[in-house]
Amino acid sequence: MSKTVRRIIGLIPAVLIQTLWTVILLKWLAPWAAVINLLLTFFAFLYVLYIITNRNEGTYKTLWLLVILGLPVFGTILYLCFGNKKTARPLQRRLKRGGALLPEEKSAPEALEELEAETPRLAQTFRYVEKKTGFHTRPCREASYYHLGEELFAQMLVDLETAEKFIFSEYFIVENGKMWDSMVDIMARKAAQGVDVRVMYDDMGSISTYSAQNLKQLQDKGIKCVRFNAFVSIRGTLNYRDHRKMLIIDGKVAFSGGVNLADEYINEVVKFGHWKDIGFRLTGEPVHNYTRMFAQFWNAFSKDPVPAEELEPVPFTGSAPANGCVLSYYDSPIYPDAVSNNLYVELLGQATRYAWFYTPYLMLGDSLMDAFVRAAQRGVDVRIIMPGVPDKAIVYRMSRSYYQPLLEAGVKIYEYTPGFVHAKGCVVDDVVGTIGTVNLDYRSLFLHFENNALFYKVPVLADLKADFAATQEMCRERTLDNIGMCFRKWIVDGVLRIFAPLC
Repeated sequence: MSKTVRRIIGLIPAVLIQTLWTVILLKWLAPWAAVINLLLTFFAFLYVLYIITNRNEGTYKTLWLLVILGLPVFGTILYLCFGNKKTARPLQRRLKRGGALLPEEKSAPEALEELEAETPRLAQTFRYVEKKTGFHTRPCREASYYHLGEELFAQMLVDLETAEKFIFSEYFIVENGKMWDSMVDIMARKAAQGVDVRVMYDDMGSISTYSAQNLKQLQDKGIKCVRFNAFVSIRGTLNYRDHRKMLIIDGKVAFSGGVNLADEYINEVVKFGHWKDIGFRLTGEPVHNYTRMFAQFWNAFSKDPVPAEELEPVPFTGSAPANGCVLSYYDSPIYPDAVSNNLYVELLGQATRYAWFYTPYLMLGDSLMDAFVRAAQRGVDVRIIMPGVPDKAIVYRMSRSYYQPLLEAGVKIYEYTPGFVHAKGCVVDDVVGTIGTVNLDYRSLFLHFENNALFYKVPVLADLKADFAATQEMCRERTLDNIGMCFRKWIVDGVLRIFAPLC
């Protein structure tokens, strides 16, 4: 069952309630219908005022205004369950308890000294992300870039064999197959040797690929395993998913990027043509951020917290000097600010020569759309690579509804003809960029838990740029001449963009 279908099914109770209310109103409460509708309109008006005064994205507000004003009962139930951040409070309490079990974090101010001396404005952006997420910028000594999932996977197997203390794995999607089975074989062997092996996955993300029985099989092999936000009933917290992807080994090595643990991500199974994904490997001080990210979430959902000794920073023992810096952080719908969305607005606002983006989905809120448009209009070379083969037809169509205003502003959009692009990253002016799990859509930017790495003057940025240029050679460019502009398309695009925040 597709994720889009499951989301639609989740709306059925609210639709039934609205239908039932309409029947009751017409059949039994007809004499008081005018008074009741007046009261509902009044309460809907109060909700509208509440939504308007929130600091949510403008387009997101527009959706809820239309739904609540059009169908007060249905819209109010939907908003209370899925549109209101207060529904995330149970998760917030859990994560707060999980974070309280972590040792006090020590800052690393020296990592930003070079950045503050060279580009104070960009340093302010790093400081903003640090302040909002609680994670610190670290000196980067060794970082590797992987332009395909199969390359990343091969190195993951090598490093898993070196584990001596612990293995932490957290992914949105887990599915049995060559990739996951190969990892489990090593992790089970390591667990038998006394290595602390812990696996966490998003229950909704893996609902059709990994079962409770699979979880039990892992535990029988000595691998500790928990589900993030288990799906036991329809409730508001289901709207907030753990889209993070990370593998941490002994606090010395960390992997992240767009790659989930299923065979299509390494092109062992072909679902939507060739699967284009990217990822990276870090060693040294920056790994500590990932260890803490994992431990907080694990402690929130497990009764077996990560031992304090496994959370101590592991000093870098190699001879490589610091080569730039990296700020790895996780984004959260619980934060008052949409950190990654604001980060991309910042990076586009500071770009002077170019800003190139990979994303599988393109559904931009007002602030980020304006940032793309303004950057292109002032002469920045702004490019976006998108999939040429969709994984979800309706989401693909919604993404294309954003093409016209971007193209009119001068943004260049390319679609990867061999298949599906799942990569998430950007590089700006050769000096700064990101690689992580954040898509340029509403769910990633406002509703999912995500992790991202912000690099400054790290060599992986040159690798990312070269990979982007090579991938672009396999793409078709979309222009105003070939996107089929017409009045009917304008109407359809407008409707689709209204509902984009729900997809």
